[in-house]
Amino acid sequence: MIDRVLGDIDTDIDNSVERLFDWLRIPSISTDPAFAGDCRRAAEWVRGDLEALGFEASVRETSFHPVVVGHLPKPGAPHVLFYGHYDVQPVDPLDLWEVPPFEPTLATLDGDRKVIRARGACDDKGQVMTFLEACRAWKATQGGLPVGVTVLIEGAEENGSKGLPEWLEANKDELKADYVLVCDTGMWDRTTPSITTSLRGLVYRELKVRAADRDLHSGSFGGAARNPIRVLARIIADLHDESGRITIPGFYDGVPETPPEILAQWQALNLTPQDFLGAIGLGVPAGETDRTLIEQIQSRPTCDVNGIIGGYTGEGSKTVIAGEASCKISFRLVGNQDPEAIAAAFEAFVQARIPADCSVEITRFGTSKAIQLPYDMPALGKARAALAAEWGREPVLIGAGGSIPIVTDFKNTLGIDTLLVGFGLDDDRIHSPNEKYDLSSFHRGARSWARILDALGK
Repeated sequence: MIDRVLGDIDTDIDNSVERLFDWLRIPSISTDPAFAGDCRRAAEWVRGDLEALGFEASVRETSFHPVVVGHLPKPGAPHVLFYGHYDVQPVDPLDLWEVPPFEPTLATLDGDRKVIRARGACDDKGQVMTFLEACRAWKATQGGLPVGVTVLIEGAEENGSKGLPEWLEANKDELKADYVLVCDTGMWDRTTPSITTSLRGLVYRELKVRAADRDLHSGSFGGAARNPIRVLARIIADLHDESGRITIPGFYDGVPETPPEILAQWQALNLTPQDFLGAIGLGVPAGETDRTLIEQIQSRPTCDVNGIIGGYTGEGSKTVIAGEASCKISFRLVGNQDPEAIAAAFEAFVQARIPADCSVEITRFGTSKAIQLPYDMPALGKARAALAAEWGREPVLIGAGGSIPIVTDFKNTLGIDTLLVGFGLDDDRIHSPNEKYDLSSFHRGARSWARILDALGK
């Protein structure tokens, strides 16, 4: 049975690519109001595709861009909720694109490596279509799917899923399922699949330190007037000790140790600093010195300064003491770290370092908790076996450095664990000019989902 499904995917691949191209031509940029109509067109496109597959599908309103919901139940079988997004990132700078971002093309890299080039090719239209093409093959060859499926495709993931948590809460009874499936992650490398078993959480804050009521002449006031850049630099420097550990009191509360068998699997990958950092011109890991490189990027929390501004930054010289300085700081969280507790501890850490004659304004952006799947989850074991059958090697269980905040809502609102299987690659240039998706990722991704659906239905 599964061989017929896989054979249909193979013979229909050219049509699959053309269907994806139709969707990629719609410039569904969610963050720019000028493209609101295109976001709705992208939603209507996927609604139509779901209806062609036999789903009862509709476009539903939220407080921002609409969501698309499709239902294809199978009484007596397990039921899954598949999530993805139709919105894409802006394309700037446009002059760096080798082809127009919304005119998808097939290109060749490295001799014979075929790739789909377009904005959204990987993030996330191409990934969503791997699942829909798997469903299409099941319908074409078997007349139905091995499990019941609800599809939820949103239009604001690149905007922090604006409007979706409230919609989710209001419609939670409609979305009941045994598992959530997400295809918005990546593989370990071009031939090694992976399953993302954890997502880091996030705390994001902006600090604005103020001293004098204006910029001052450094010759007249230097040495006497407080310099907010210096104050801010001290705060930033104090966040890490010499070993790379974050010094905020209580920061590591809730950080788990990685199970030995998972750590052994990671270590067997032999990821070296040159492998990971060499391509970006670096070579020395900057995390906790008592942790391996792969732990630093997979299972340890982080603190990074994302931007810093103060004083004169134009051409030439201007000898001033700034009246204010600001920075943006993000924390990536793991395990059971409490984002609210960490945010409060960080703010207390900052306030304790603000001297007389200075003040600090703290702007609070979003927070989200980390997600960790149980390693003994039955669906995880079935997906591992299905991926191993397709790719000829065991999938790597990895943690993702980025965040998909809605996964937390799936757990908290729906009470459902999420299985994250994606086929993106490190060089797919998501969020950058010349985004691409390997044709092999698209093709074998569809085959992989066909196998996973088969395994979940047994």
